Parts: sequence; C-alpha cells; structure tokens
Amino acid sequence: MFAIDIQDQILDKLNTLIVVLNNDGSIDYVSKSAQQLLGYNSQELLGNNWWEATRFSKPEGEKVKNKILDIFSNRKLSTQTFEHELRTSAGGKKWIRWNVSYLNDDQLVSIGYDITDNKVNEKRLLESNRQLSEQNKDITDSIYYAQRIQQSILQKEEQLNEYFEDSFLLYKPKDIVSGDYYWFYEDELYKYIAAVDCTGHGVPGAMMSMVANSMFKEVFINRKITDPSSILKALDEELEKTINKNQDATFNDGMDVSLIRIEKATNLLTFSGAFRSILISRENSVTELKGSRYPIGFYSGVEKKFDTQTFQLMKNDSIYLYTDGFNDQFGGEKNKKLNKANFRELLKTIQDMNMDEQEAFLEYSFNNWKQDNDQTDDVLVIGIRI
Repeated sequence: MFAIDIQDQILDKLNTLIVVLNNDGSIDYVSKSAQQLLGYNSQELLGNNWWEATRFSKPEGEKVKNKILDIFSNRKLSTQTFEHELRTSAGGKKWIRWNVSYLNDDQLVSIGYDITDNKVNEKRLLESNRQLSEQNKDITDSIYYAQRIQQSILQKEEQLNEYFEDSFLLYKPKDIVSGDYYWFYEDELYKYIAAVDCTGHGVPGAMMSMVANSMFKEVFINRKITDPSSILKALDEELEKTINKNQDATFNDGMDVSLIRIEKATNLLTFSGAFRSILISRENSVTELKGSRYPIGFYSGVEKKFDTQTFQLMKNDSIYLYTDGFNDQFGGEKNKKLNKANFRELLKTIQDMNMDEQEAFLEYSFNNWKQDNDQTDDVLVIGIRI
C-alpha cells in the first residue's frame, strides 16, 4: 500500500496518467493522478466512462477509441505515440501525449504526459509567427510600392543611349529600393551625367534619392547652372535647405556625387566630384580624376570648395562613373573587398568590348566575386564611350 501511495504521488508530481485498456475498448485501470490532472476520481473513469467523461463529444470519444483498438490488429508495433485533448471535470482542456504499448495479449497500457503548457506556448508562437508574417508582408508590399515610385523618377537607360550611343548603366540595389541615384541631362552646348551615392541604402537611401531627384531638377532646370563645381555647390545648399530646417538638429544626411559635363562641339570633359572620382580608359591605361574631399551635405556650416578638372576626350575613350558598392563588395577566396585596384584591372580587361558586353562582364565579375555572400551595398556603374 505504501509503495502504491508513493507511486501515485510521483505520478501527480509528474502530471502523468496511466490507463490500462482491454481489447474491447473498456478501461480496467486509471491511476489516481487523474484526480490531480483532470479532476475526476479514477474509479469514475473505468469501463466506457473514460471515453464519455473525458471527451467533448461522443463521436470524438468513439474516434479515439477505435484508433486505440486498431493497435491490437498490428502486433508488430511495440509502441505508438499520439497527442489529443481531454476534457477536465470543470470543462477545461488538457493536452496529453500518450505512449501506448502492449501489456499482454489482451491489454494495452497508455502512459500520458501533460503537455498543455507546451501546446499553449506553441499556439502563441504560431500566432506570433502569423502576425509577424502578416507584418512582414505589409512592409514588403510597401517597399515594393516604394520601388515603383523610385523607378518612376529614375531615368531610363534608353535616355543615356540617346546621349551616348555606346553606353551602359549597371544598377543593382542591395535591397528592393536603392540609395544610389543617377542623372542625365542635355542642353544646347553640353551633356551631363551624375552618379550619386546617398546616405544609407534600402528605404532610407531611397528617400534620400527622392530628395536628390528634386534637387537636381531645381539646380539644372530651374536655376540653369552649367558649371560642374557650381552645380555641386548649389546641390549642397539645396540639401542643407531641404533637410536641415531645424537648426538645432545635427546635419547627418548627405550624398557623394561624381558629375561630368561634356562639350558637344569639342568633347572637352569637365569634372567635379564630391567625395567621388571618375575613371577614364584610353588604350592600355586608366586615368583617375579625383573629386574634392567634401560630400554634399554633412559638415553643416563648413565652407566647402569643389574643384573642377578638365580632360580632352578622344575617340574611343571610355568614361566610368560609379558609386562605392562595386569596389566594397566582399568576396573572393579570402572574403575581402574587391577594391578599386581590381576594379581598374577589370576596366583594362574589357577595353576592347562594346559597352553592352562590358556591362555583362562587370556584372558577371561582381557576382563571381560575391559568390554566396550578401550584397554589401547598392551598386551603380555608368560607362560611356566617345
């Protein structure tokens, strides 16, 4: 008797049930732990009462009972495990995981473990995952909508091809939307191209690119400024006026810009850069024109000077404007940045290709370097050939 009491106490502590079933489905034994776990006196659950008292409906009880009886027909299975709900005497629910095995030829023994807390937590987790999934979908849908807006303001590659017949535009956002921006413009005397790297990438960068688009239209179309260094100065003023309306706030938004102007009559290139350079390929050499050490934005209140450089272009010269995403990509055998030196070597390799082939080769080289790494930053490379 003492041993049985100890056994029942252990079962109570473990939230465990023991039930013995006959091959006709009737119950011979229910451990006293049923009182603690389900609220029933174990004697109340003998015979067929088990199937009726602990179920929420008679068909449900019959379904589980038949499932148990099927075990008798397959003697090869030593143990089966399944889970289902039981009804407590107070009308509540308990989830039980059963291990069912043969006691003898005519009886099965079922050992049940209370997994209600696990099921409740699992349900909460599933609900949290569902809500997160819905929120993620809403956010992703919003970003794709932002992508459509951004694409609507970006000029098409066909427009670049109208200005320069042999040209390419390699544009690869890190995320759905990009912080890289480009601008093409033409007046009676000049053709202009700008490559812009805005603060951040993704949504923040894309919002800055929208600001950049507005600024470029203001400076080129409304203010009709033509000198590249003066254009950068005006862009800097416009950005501070647009972003830094609250003078108490720190001005931490900006963009790096490489801007070229090509005179139609003479092919004289005039360059001004805000923390960005350009590369010019001629025969077997690549020349770098370096930009000023100031970005557009940042350093609010600092007097900036954007230098101007000129370069007389010749037939078959190639000019490349780019942001830092291509060079900063991690990859290769040692998982390092591709860097500017390797980029310049790539440009030497592709000098004899037309611009469509160059674009394809650069994209292949970028992906080959990146391999399975995530893309580090937005990528923008613009190439034109005279």
